[in-house]
Amino acid sequence: QVQLVESGGGLVQAGGSLRLSCTASGRIFGMPVMTWYRQAPGKQREWVGAITSSGSTGYADSVKGRFTISRDNAKNTVDLQMNSLKYEDAAVYYCNINNGGVNYWGQGTQVTVTS
Repeated sequence: QVQLVESGGGLVQAGGSLRLSCTASGRIFGMPVMTWYRQAPGKQREWVGAITSSGSTGYADSVKGRFTISRDNAKNTVDLQMNSLKYEDAAVYYCNINNGGVNYWGQGTQVTVTS
């Protein structure tokens, strides 16, 4: 069993920054790709970006250049640095890994962008 716990969400003004963290624990096989998703009210969950064990990253076009994903393999953590936040970035952000063919999700952390 694997547990993912996100933290760092909250209220932020448009144009501001926020850093989310996710810690994975439990029986993790190797160093799986760690992924961030988000879901806004009334919308489907969408892929934000991901990072491999070697640090290669990929981002959705909507966040490219503003968001940065990093990880600490020794601590099984992945961070999402979000800069220049926009109203449309407001959502619940989820951490995800696929471990041994099973998808695991965190409980999510809320990001609210205010004027």
